Amino acid sequence: MRRVALLAAFAALVFAAPADAFLLGVHGSKSRFKDQTGQETDIHMEFVPWGIALDAPGWWDKFFAAHRPIPMVAFGTTSHNVEKITPRGLARGKGDRFLIVVNQAVDRWGKEAYIRPLAEMNGHWNRYCAFNADGSYRGRSYSQQNYKKAFRRIYLIMHGGPVADINDRLRDSGMPPLERENDLPLNSLVRVVWNPQGFGSPNIRQNSANSYYPGDRYVDVVANDLYDIGYNAAWEANTRLFKSHPDKPYGIGEWGLWNIDDPAFVRRMANWVENHNRVEFATFFEAERGSIFDLGDKPRSRRAYRQYMTPLGD
Repeated sequence: MRRVALLAAFAALVFAAPADAFLLGVHGSKSRFKDQTGQETDIHMEFVPWGIALDAPGWWDKFFAAHRPIPMVAFGTTSHNVEKITPRGLARGKGDRFLIVVNQAVDRWGKEAYIRPLAEMNGHWNRYCAFNADGSYRGRSYSQQNYKKAFRRIYLIMHGGPVADINDRLRDSGMPPLERENDLPLNSLVRVVWNPQGFGSPNIRQNSANSYYPGDRYVDVVANDLYDIGYNAAWEANTRLFKSHPDKPYGIGEWGLWNIDDPAFVRRMANWVENHNRVEFATFFEAERGSIFDLGDKPRSRRAYRQYMTPLGD
């Protein structure tokens, strides 16, 4: 246990953004977004289906190369909108094969990368949320406790290291061990992002963001998603989430304009991240022609982004 704790501490030190560093990210086309905003993108986020390319390591190598300089891999529990695994299944090791494939792909990449698993877990539209839209409970397979265990398992496999040490920590959390003899690559340059919404949907106490928190030992960055849909409660929830994890770097996993041209929202985001020095990154969603979030038809917001957000990445 002492050895794995030291390895985890080492990993956190190796890929930890300097206190004055701030990374700009985007989902979608980096080149399109640069034309729109002048941004030199640091983080390129992409969603991948659960279980993709289990027997095709070359696919993963191409994926990481295409999402440079710092890939952010986001995944849930579905593929083509079909649920493939539950949080309880993850906690019980049913998804280990896929997670190990990702661990090995990160190792081959050999550079900085973010892993953003099971984000917006307190949003009912995600299969791994514990509640339906009407507030009804989905059952033990989707409980917050099983989500926490699943996230811890993902974290340990992503960072890798000696299997014996990983299994010690899995047992400490009441989970079965990895069924393998060979150690996993130790990924000291990976950052695992825990990314709820600031407030739950349904917005009930049991579905709050922190009711899904797996613990400081299993999170590298706490993040939140923040969209402009016309009210201020999201900002208040964002600040509450930030303050509730004072020892963790913070990120804006997704942010954008929901079919609105609103330069004031862009200025507010720039001001917020600039005045909260633990913020490590902000990833805009998204630069894709035809998307309601694209800045192509939002000229005032494009100018505001170029004026206020882009310089923060210098």
